Amino acid sequence: MQVIFIKDLRKQGKKGDIKQVADGYAKNFLIKNGYAIPVNEKNMNDLQHEKAREEKTNEQNKIEANKIKEKLEKEELEFKVKTGKDDKVFGSISPKQIKEELEKQGYKIDKKQIDLQSVITSLGYHNVKINLYNNISAIVKIHVVK
Repeated sequence: MQVIFIKDLRKQGKKGDIKQVADGYAKNFLIKNGYAIPVNEKNMNDLQHEKAREEKTNEQNKIEANKIKEKLEKEELEFKVKTGKDDKVFGSISPKQIKEELEKQGYKIDKKQIDLQSVITSLGYHNVKINLYNNISAIVKIHVVK
């Protein structure tokens, strides 16, 4: 029996996959538990419409992410920190602080999107990568001053 997966099922199929499986397995497990639906004309049309809608949404998200990327790469965030002897920085600049500064400037960036290999603990300019969408990321300049 051929089925269309409507949910991801580990080691079996991902959402939208069409697979040939045993009749009993399809009826008693996949369909019964809501992982799949049988292949028929109506379900195939629904699948095509769903894929088209996801593709359109994906394109809109990419366009939006590219707009945000252009704006972010023009930004330069300045952080004032306390320093000690020989300009040694007390504390550090963390992703949370970067997120808060970006929010002040009107960006809705999640802390998890900020790709900071290690916290910033020195004065000067630093580049921070921010992941906006699939394979779209922006580099923001951080300036740490006394």
